Amino acid sequence: MYIHELQDWPRFDWNRERLAEPLAAVRHRQGRLIGHMEALGFNLRQEAVLQTLTEDVLKSSEIEGEKLDAEQVRSSIARRLGMDIGALKPADRNVEGVVEMMLDATRHYDQALTSERLFSWHASLFPTGRSGMTKIRAGAWRDDSTGPMEVVSGPMGKERVHFQAPPAKRLDGDMRSFLEWFNANADIDPVLKAGLAHLWFVTIHPFDDGNGRIARAIADMVLARSENSPQRFYSMSAQIRQERTAYYDILEETQKGTLDLTPWMEWFLGCLGRAIDGAQTTLGTVLAKARFWEAIAGITINERQRLVINRLLNGFEGKLTTSKYVKLAKCSPDTALRDILPLVEHGILVRNPAGGRSTSYSLNEKLKL
Repeated sequence: MYIHELQDWPRFDWNRERLAEPLAAVRHRQGRLIGHMEALGFNLRQEAVLQTLTEDVLKSSEIEGEKLDAEQVRSSIARRLGMDIGALKPADRNVEGVVEMMLDATRHYDQALTSERLFSWHASLFPTGRSGMTKIRAGAWRDDSTGPMEVVSGPMGKERVHFQAPPAKRLDGDMRSFLEWFNANADIDPVLKAGLAHLWFVTIHPFDDGNGRIARAIADMVLARSENSPQRFYSMSAQIRQERTAYYDILEETQKGTLDLTPWMEWFLGCLGRAIDGAQTTLGTVLAKARFWEAIAGITINERQRLVINRLLNGFEGKLTTSKYVKLAKCSPDTALRDILPLVEHGILVRNPAGGRSTSYSLNEKLKL
């Protein structure tokens, strides 16, 4: 028997005493990360958001076995955020659809979640009305015309049924209950609400496909509410991707258990805490850049120098030469040399061993530490 077949469904409960400490710990880490990121300044914050959202979109799709083009995702998000990241790679319809859903969930987190909004998310995920080669009902609840909705694994003839969703005839009522609860001002911490919303939605499994991705977008929406900010600095989906086996195990265990969701909530809080901790690694480039600018805060830098230093910090390929500086800063060779020499004197750039016509420069890596 699955939890959606229990008489008291959906009267969920959990042990508040057991969750009090892990919830407080996650809330503390959440606040520290946001405070740290807000101290970076607007441009670096935007870079952090771009990097986090790109990771979130990529990993949420990977959990379902779909690999998206990272540059397409990055370009699509940057364009919607109004960020100039140089040459933008055109994105196909599938990428655009996933990005549209994720940004709508996180940037309009304070708006009501409705069936129409969910239908638009689903239609954006499946712009051709197909999942792979299979035609599906895009932008509408499933109808079970091909049989009950089951989550299965294993080869043909040896399939293992992990979960069977409620029958389609219950969807209108089940989704109405879910959306009424979601949009109500319930007396529940938003982080716990994110965990419950994720589980509740994926248990109903209202669509032919894409339920996992939409459930994670809903959780991200509530986490944005918990921070009262559309800016994302950690990726729950990236952490779930790392813990994919444990994720599916706890989902299956919970859906075959009771309406006491304490184990699921404990896992969700733990995974969220690890996602927040992992942000330090994911955003390593942005944080290294912040440390670099802090280290040279007392040195006067003109706009050309700032532009070139940022290009080097973003992973400029090869060594910086005077001729490359000319192209990057759109200036004369004399101006390039006048810009480079004080940067070397201040220890911002270091001259590489080869001299003469092979003279080149690199950033002083010690300033990123």
